[in-house]
Amino acid sequence: MARNRKYDIEFKKNIVELYQEGKAPTEIVCEYGISNSVLYKWVREYGKIKAEDGTTVTLYEMKALKKQNAQLKMENEILKKAIAIFTPKP
Repeated sequence: MARNRKYDIEFKKNIVELYQEGKAPTEIVCEYGISNSVLYKWVREYGKIKAEDGTTVTLYEMKALKKQNAQLKMENEILKKAIAIFTPKP
């Protein structure tokens, strides 16, 4: 029976780095006791994605940026409504 283990982000990033450096997936799976599906999920989440401007970002970081962007948009809308309410009308 499989156990649900919790791995910290640094461990996951290290595993992805090993994969991206060319270490065989079968070696990684056997050595660290993770499944193939977990390995490829981590590669998808924490693997580097190259942007048009040459910078690299992970899917994990991109999700965090999208969440932050949505929060900022919501705050901006609230501030716009507050300005409309508190601006004196002629």
